[in-house]
Amino acid sequence: MAPATRVVAPRTSTGFEYTFPAIRGIQAGREFYVSMCPLRLIPKIFIFDEDELSPELRAQRILNKGRLPALTKYILDNPSDYVFSALTASVDGEMDFDSHSADGPGFRTGQLRIPMDARFLINDGQHRRAAIELALKESPDLNEETIAVVFFHDAGLDRSQQMFADLNRHAVRPARSIGVLYDHRDPSSQVVREMTGRAKIFKGYVEMEKSNLSARSRMMFTLSALYYGTQALLQGLDLKQDAATELAQLYWETIDKALPEWEMVRTRALTSAEMRRDFIHSHGIALHALGRIGNSLLRESTSPAKWQKRLTPLEQVDWARANTDWEGRAIVGGRVSKSHQNVTLTVNYLRNHLGLGLSPEEQRVEDAYLRGDA
Repeated sequence: MAPATRVVAPRTSTGFEYTFPAIRGIQAGREFYVSMCPLRLIPKIFIFDEDELSPELRAQRILNKGRLPALTKYILDNPSDYVFSALTASVDGEMDFDSHSADGPGFRTGQLRIPMDARFLINDGQHRRAAIELALKESPDLNEETIAVVFFHDAGLDRSQQMFADLNRHAVRPARSIGVLYDHRDPSSQVVREMTGRAKIFKGYVEMEKSNLSARSRMMFTLSALYYGTQALLQGLDLKQDAATELAQLYWETIDKALPEWEMVRTRALTSAEMRRDFIHSHGIALHALGRIGNSLLRESTSPAKWQKRLTPLEQVDWARANTDWEGRAIVGGRVSKSHQNVTLTVNYLRNHLGLGLSPEEQRVEDAYLRGDA
């Protein structure tokens, strides 16, 4: 049985072949080859033709077309510094390697020749391949740019399926916090990094790498929680980075004045662990909700004196986990919940304390909660 989700190279008369400059390697006793392929060749060589097969007859997941616009936009928006990792492919056909020399360093470098009627299977990188095809249609200048391709001999469907499983078995998505820390394109990431580095209420109290805090951590916040809260705060506001950073810092410093436990941690009257255990206001759901509240106030008035005054009632909010008002809103089954619905219910609770109206969507969620449907 032929491997599924195969890609078929254009068939030509016998004797015609693709020639790739390549490096030869050995893994698990099997030869494989690494080459640099011009982007213009990728859609021509790797053509999907078996999307309708059942999973057990495929060696790849079905192409998720919903991912393609973001990947394509990434290439087109960053033509001078986009980065794509190598594609991995199995070749159902002969692969002849002509080394540059019989021994020495040249033994591993040479020309890889593959017949044009060989069939190619992408083991890893089908979404990158599809995004490259779409990007080339909008920007032909990308034609001569290259991407690394790792070629393996196709040893049948079972081997190809195992390769897919092995390539993805240990793949771990990095924590959102370290993604924010290392992302220099996203304006919100830049704002949060700069703010946490200079604001005394955050400096030294933000976990920059992990998105979850251990019970004994001395940190008060995660970078990812501050990111989502600040992103919600600045959403739709047309501000340059410096102005956005200053505004965000001023807002969170204002929030800090309404939450005495934050100050108690900094003065060591309370430990971070105790504060997180007994209160919810440093958790991601609270920061996100406070960001949304701030966004509403800033849209009404950018005057600090006005929006800061509107936040004064926050001092009367009982943020303790023991407050039964949080059950079903910010806490579900004794645990803080980060779901979109729970964020909205937390926003609603704060809006009511501040005397702010609810949007139609917020009112719908609130009504469902009061009916017991949430």
